[in-house]
Formats: sequence, C-alpha cells, structure tokens
Amino acid sequence: MKQSGRNILVWGIISSISICCLVSCSMGNQKDFSENTDNIMTITEEDPPMSALNPQIHTIKLGFSTDETDPRAVAAVEFERMVEEQSGGDLQIEIYPSGEFGSDRDLIMGVINGSLDMTVSSAGNFANFANVGISAFPFLFQDFDKAWEFMDSPLVEEINEELKEYNIHVLAHFDNGFRCITTSEKAGPIESLADMQNLNIRTSYNQVVMETMSALGAKPKILDFTLLYQALKNHEFEAQENPIPVIYNHRLYEVQQYLAITNHSYDAMPFVIREDLWNSFTDEQKEIIEKAAKEAQSLNRKLNREQTESYVELLEEQGMIVTYPDLEAFKEASKAVYNYFAPSYGEELMNHIFEQVN
Repeated sequence: MKQSGRNILVWGIISSISICCLVSCSMGNQKDFSENTDNIMTITEEDPPMSALNPQIHTIKLGFSTDETDPRAVAAVEFERMVEEQSGGDLQIEIYPSGEFGSDRDLIMGVINGSLDMTVSSAGNFANFANVGISAFPFLFQDFDKAWEFMDSPLVEEINEELKEYNIHVLAHFDNGFRCITTSEKAGPIESLADMQNLNIRTSYNQVVMETMSALGAKPKILDFTLLYQALKNHEFEAQENPIPVIYNHRLYEVQQYLAITNHSYDAMPFVIREDLWNSFTDEQKEIIEKAAKEAQSLNRKLNREQTESYVELLEEQGMIVTYPDLEAFKEASKAVYNYFAPSYGEELMNHIFEQVN
C-alpha cells in the first residue's frame, strides 16, 4: 500500500508539472501567433487585385506576337510607363509579348471578342475586317517619310472608322519597316524575278502580302510568327519575308543564308484597343491614353528607321549574304495585286490612294 501510495503521489506530481508546461507552452505559442499574424496571413492568403481594392483602377491587357527586343515591345513599355504615370496608377497596363495570347490573328480576334484589350499588328492582318491593308500594297512607298505621311492622313483615319464595327479602336500607327525576303542556302540568293519562281515562302496571315508573293511567282504559305524560327530550322520553308529589324532581332540569320533588299511592302501596324473598353473611359483617361499612344508611335518609328538603316551591316557581320535585285520586273509583276483587290476596295478608294501617295 505504501508503494502504491508513493506511485500515486509521483504520478500526481508529474501530471501537475505536465499540465503547467502545456499551459505555459500554449500561452507562449499564443503570444507568438499574435505577434506574427500579419506574416502568416501574407503567406497563406493571396492579396486581392488592385482593381478589387479600388474599382477606379483599370487593368488593360496588351499583347503582341514578337518578343521584348522588337521596337513595338520597346514602344509598348514606354506606353505603359506614360499611361500609369499620367493616370496616377488608375490605368494599369499588363504587357504580354511573344504570342502569349496566340498568333497575330488570335490577338486581333481577342480584341474583337473581348478576351484581350489591346494589340499591335501588321495592317494587312486587319484586311479581313476593313480596308486598312491598303498600306501593304506592293511598292506603294519609296521611303519612311512618305509612308508615315500617308498613315497619318485623313484618308487612313476615315478607313480606321470601319474597324469600330468590329470593336476595334485605332489609337496610333506603329511601324514595322519595309518587308524584305530571306532565303536558305539550298534556295540560293534572290537576284532577279526568275529566282522567285515556285519559291516555298512563309508569310503571315496577310492577304495583301500573300497575293504579292503569288504575283511574283512564289508559293506562299501561312505560319504563325512564333513558329517561324523552328520551321526554318527544320527546312519546312525555303524562304520568308519580314522587315529588317524583325530579321535581326529574332535571329533569323541563324536559319537563313541570304537577304534580298526588296522592300516590296511597307508594314504599318495599327496600335488598337477594344472599342467598348475605350468608350468606358472618362475624357481625361482617353486623353492620357491617346497622348501616350502617339508618343509611343514616335519612339517606335524612330527605332524602326534606325534599325532598318543600320542592321543590314550587322546581318552581314552575322554571315548573311545581301543582294540588291533590280526591282523593275518585280514592280511590273506586282501590278496584278492592285487588279486583284480593286473590285473589293472600289475605284474611288484606289484613286484616293494614288492621289495621297503621289
């Protein structure tokens, strides 16, 4: 009995000590939890979006097909900076480069159906919805100044109005330069119109450019730009056509041997926003966006001119062989493109185009 009583007493003491320890630890832990609540909440819960905290904040998604090295991307970043700064953060621009929202056609359709807010793409890619593709007609302009004068004219502004029917509002016209042709080592250089015959060439979803390539004797096929480098590497195409800045910035010289300076099509790029979103902004917000778009346009055009003039030498340094074919035969053959589009564009518009250019 004494041994049993002693055991009871020992276990009682141990139990008391354990309870005290548990209470003490519990209080200690409670104090620590209280002190670190903010940190724990930060880890376990996502912060609500700024637009949820402040309904006055608009988040605008801007997507395009090229990467961050492209002049349109540089201009887009400047557009983002100016809009956010001038709006005091009420307008937030989210940039999605490198075809994160799909091909150029997907990007335009995204603006139309509302899944994307803004994009910038070649004018010819809008040709299915309005006559904005006229600037891509073959050999229409001789230099950047003439092209920009045309793109900033009342005629183009009037044509842009047609896009509103498709939920597209044009803010500015970025520049992509003059399109030239590159070919593989197997295809050889382009030195005359004869070298264009049956050439397996990649084009974008640009009907004017496709018809131009066909008129010159080539066999154009469509492929998304984001897939172009690998397709050329795999020899799926003998050739492709793009402006010089695109050829250099996207390292197409690694998978093409020759560059022909054809300048067969000027590549204007409407910088657009959803019409329904545009109409939801205040007059002050519209003014901020318009001003930033025009500033971004100026930067983009400046970069494209500079890169077009300087990158040919850089391409030669990378091993490309550059040719300057006599273009008179190219121009004569491409007249068929004007005849092809004349019925849909109309005689009056075609005459206006030539008046503006001349």
